[in-house]
Amino acid sequence: MKRKSMLTIAITTIGLAVLGGGAISAQDKYSLKVPGGLAFSEFKGYEDWHLISISQDGPAMAAILGNPTMIKAYESGIPGNGKPFPDGSKMTKIHWVPTKMSTFPAATVPGRQHDVDFMVKDSKRFADSGGWGWGAFEYDSASGKFTPADTKANPPQGNDAKCGFACHTIVQKRDYVFTDYAHR
Repeated sequence: MKRKSMLTIAITTIGLAVLGGGAISAQDKYSLKVPGGLAFSEFKGYEDWHLISISQDGPAMAAILGNPTMIKAYESGIPGNGKPFPDGSKMTKIHWVPTKMSTFPAATVPGRQHDVDFMVKDSKRFADSGGWGWGAFEYDSASGKFTPADTKANPPQGNDAKCGFACHTIVQKRDYVFTDYAHR
């Protein structure tokens, strides 16, 4: 009986050590921040936001999601009505490398995640970039960790909240937003 108790304690101790080690190595993505820019934590809960649209740009496919402020603005006709998005509007764009569905090879579906991009409208904080701040975080599927995107990323990103400004100036008349709200 004593030997059985010792074995149970040993197995339990090893199990807790393994589980605890996994918890220590797990990344808190919400602790990440683009240097001089946006923090991942500013977008906490983005995984549950509503779909704005989907896209495929080059080798990646994406889901573009919006927080309730962003969705309400789209539903009111912004940006097509010429009005700007209100402060507090937030978008995220999650990119995946497409793959063929194993159970239905004719279908292309998201495969490995590539990155996640963020935009937030804050006209005071980002007055010198059209009122928008941007952030991009690369995802390493092998480690399961995000890192702030930089000039070595694909595509290269600046190292501050204005990293998306140069690209988005071509849609200045749409308040720097490319994406249309997809019909439901």
